[in-house]
This record gives sequence, C-alpha cells and structure tokens, in this order.
Amino acid sequence: MNQRGTLVIVLAIAWLTGPGGDAQAADWPIYRGPNHDGISTETDWKSNWGEDGPRALWRGSVGIGYSSFAVSDGRVYTMGSSGKRKGGETDTVYCLDAVTGKVIWKHSYPCALQPLYYEGGTLSTPTVDDGATYTLSKMGDLFCFDAVTGKVKWEVNVNRKLGFELPTWSFSSSPLIVGDRLILNLGAAGAAFDKKTGAVLWENGKGVCGYATPVPCVIEQQNCIVLGGADAVIGVKIDDGEVLWKHPFVNKHKATAADPLVRGNEVFASCAYGRGCIKFRIAGGKPALVFDNKVMRNLMSCSVLWGDQIYGFDEFDLKCIDFADSRERWSRRGFGKGSLMMSRDGRMIIMGEQGEMIIAQANPEEFKLITRAQVLPKGMCRTVPVLANGLIYVRNARGDVVCLDAR
Repeated sequence: MNQRGTLVIVLAIAWLTGPGGDAQAADWPIYRGPNHDGISTETDWKSNWGEDGPRALWRGSVGIGYSSFAVSDGRVYTMGSSGKRKGGETDTVYCLDAVTGKVIWKHSYPCALQPLYYEGGTLSTPTVDDGATYTLSKMGDLFCFDAVTGKVKWEVNVNRKLGFELPTWSFSSSPLIVGDRLILNLGAAGAAFDKKTGAVLWENGKGVCGYATPVPCVIEQQNCIVLGGADAVIGVKIDDGEVLWKHPFVNKHKATAADPLVRGNEVFASCAYGRGCIKFRIAGGKPALVFDNKVMRNLMSCSVLWGDQIYGFDEFDLKCIDFADSRERWSRRGFGKGSLMMSRDGRMIIMGEQGEMIIAQANPEEFKLITRAQVLPKGMCRTVPVLANGLIYVRNARGDVVCLDAR
C-alpha cells in the first residue's frame, strides 16, 4: 500500500445478500461513539469467524496517522498524512462509501508529519453532526465540511491565527459538538466555537493543552465537559467555559491522551509515563480523591467502563480493574500497547499493536477469548477500532485500512 494519500480499493471476494444482515443499525459519528464511552449499542454482530477469519469487504490506504473513523449515513470519514520531505507534507481528509470503500470526496492541505518518537501523521478523528464534518489537524487547521459534498464551509487555524499554543506532540483533540458549540481540548481548559461559523464563543487562555478529547456529562446538575489537561483533570461549563473544578494530574511529558471516564459524580483518569490512574468524586463543587495508583497506565487508548469494571491497556498489559477501588481482577500480556472498544453485550474488540484483532468477552473473573485473527499487515497499530452497522473498521499507523464484515 502506498502512503501518498490515494485510496486503493480492493473489493470483497464475495458479496452478502440482503440489505445488511441482522446487525442493528448504529452509526458512530464521533470518536468513542455517540455516548462518548467506547461502547456500541450493537449486539447482533458476528464474531464466530471460523478458521478463515473475518471477511474483508474492502482494503485501502489513507496515509500515515492514528486517526480513527467516524461513520454516518453510509459514509466513513478518516484522515492521513503523506510526503516525507519538509515542505511537501500533506494531510488528507477522506469520505468513503462505508460498504465499498469508494472515495466519495477528499480534501488535502499542507501539514507537517512530525514523527517525534512515533510515525507522525494525523492524530484527531473526524466528527459528523447535522450534515457537517469537522476535523482538526495536529498543526491547528480546523475545518467544517459539507458531509456529503466535501465543500469547505469554514476553516481557521487555531495556532497561527488564534494563538493557541502547540503542545509537544501537537493537537490531537477530536471535535465535540454540543448543541451549537464545537468544543476542543485547546489552551489551559478548552475552547468553544460556533459550529456554523467557526467564531470563538469562549476560551480559557492560550497555554499548552492536553491530548484527550472532551467528555460531555452532567455533574451536580451542571452541563459540563471533563478535560484531560496538561497537568490536571478539569471540569468546565459548556455554556460559558467557566472552570468549575480542577484535580492535579501530572506526568513528566504533560501527555494525558486517554479520555476521562465519568459515572455520576465520579471521574477516572489514566496516563502512561509512570503516572498511573486516579479517581475522584465531585461533592459541593470540589474534587475529593478516592484512589491514586499505578494499576492502570493508558498510553493512547482509552479504557472502557462496562458494568462495575474498567477494561483497558496498562502499558503492555490488558487489564480488568474495579471501578470502585481499582483492585486488579486480571491481567493479560501479549497484545502490546493496543486499543479496544466494546459492544453493549460486553464483547470486546481488541487491536494488538501488530495488527491482530482479538474478540473477548468482558468478565471480571478471567480473560475469556472468543477468537483472534491477523487482519492488518504487521506494523504499528494503536488506533481504536470502530464497529458500526455490522462492519468493523481498523487501520494501522502506516495507513493500511480494512473494513471487516461482521453482519
């Protein structure tokens, strides 16, 4: 596969009959899904693949990067980078037919690759809302496209034009849409834009931001977002950007990449680089620490809260820990620093960092393997997979993409 941003389509050997099998229709229009928790509502998808593994509907190449997928109205959106010569590097936003992989539209623009201790390339994932697609490049190019045609509705560079400072590995927040607001993890405690015009609605300074995507929630009757900032976990009002509370959460690289988990008035956060995880409870507008230890250290992949357990990658180990007190239930090595999502019935879709897909049943007592298969060429793979409408989309850092039929 090339890395020049040109999609190469390989249609499936066989075609399914019927309009979509038995899968429950469920789009995935934003990073971590419509409920912002990494859990799909689909349960009627196939994981008994047999010896031949899952059927690939199409394969392609989208260029270098870690961007995941947004799926909406029969289209899938992702991003990748091409070009290794300084000054000739380019990002491309792709809109593809979700079932065939055919390019519907694409948009390219200059953007640095910046391979700093990793392959470089795109980090953020597109977001689809109300007929528009929103993307953010690592260097701050914020776009609003017509989701169907790819026409640019508006664009602004949040670094060069608006002055938001780039962190070490540049911007990686995926856009969050709440009502008429587009919210990003920028500056000291987030920033909000008018989703129709790109005008700034509120901000909290221009300083270095974190790498996680904002999580919307209601805590103590306040509509807010929870941010993994550069050195704290922060609660911010959605309406006006008021900072409600902060809890310190520092690591040596100021690199908290995994989104916080929120249940009720409790917030869990995790990061690597030797830091670990914390949980605190908001009471009377103030955070009170519940635990702080090293049992879960998320690098890039977010953990998933299912039932009363957290499932996630503690560096090289896939783990299950209790949400209440962080007690480790089990640990499994052999997948590298991978990623995972779930379906509502507790089946985990896990990607090992060398392109192997593992399906396992969430269980606090033991790791319960269902099946596994090599679905991508071997090479760095840390992007979270996406299950949408019975199809599973995965990619690696080199830009190899495959759509698997689980209908």
